[in-house]
Amino acid sequence: MRRTPIDGLIAAAGFSAAAALILVRRFYGALASLDLVVPLSLWVIAVVAGWIAWVVKRRREEGRVGLDRSQLNPVTVANCMVFGKACAWAGAVCGGAYAGALMYTLRKLHVLDAAAGDVGPLTAGALGGLALCVAGLVLEKMCEVSPPNEGQGVS
Repeated sequence: MRRTPIDGLIAAAGFSAAAALILVRRFYGALASLDLVVPLSLWVIAVVAGWIAWVVKRRREEGRVGLDRSQLNPVTVANCMVFGKACAWAGAVCGGAYAGALMYTLRKLHVLDAAAGDVGPLTAGALGGLALCVAGLVLEKMCEVSPPNEGQGVS
C-alpha cells in the first residue's frame, strides 16, 4: 500500500475550500446557523486516531505485534492504516470546506450579523480538519512495517 500523498491532500483541501467558497457565497442566506457539533466530532475522531497511533507505536516498539492472543494482530494494524488514510483524506476535505466557508464569512463579518456567530464553528471545523488530517497521517506512519530482509522469513 502506498503512503498518502501530501500534495494530493493539499489539492483536495484547496478544491474543497474553493467549492465551499463558491457555494457559501451563493447560498449563505439560505444556510442555517452553525453549531459546534460537527466540528467537535472532527476533533474527537482526531483524538481517537492519535490514541490508536500511540498504541500501535508502543506495541511495535515492544515487539508485541503478532498472532498470539497477547499481541496486536497484524491485520488489525493494516485496518488501522486504512483508518489513518481515511482520516487524512476526510480531514483534508472537511477542513478545506470549513476553511472556504470561513474565508467568505470573515470577509462579510462587518456586513452580516449572522457571520459573527458562524466564525467560531467554522474556525473549529477548519482546525479540526487539519488536526484530523495530521492524526491520520501519523497513524498511517505508525502502522508501516518495513519488508523483511532478504532470506528472512515473514513472521
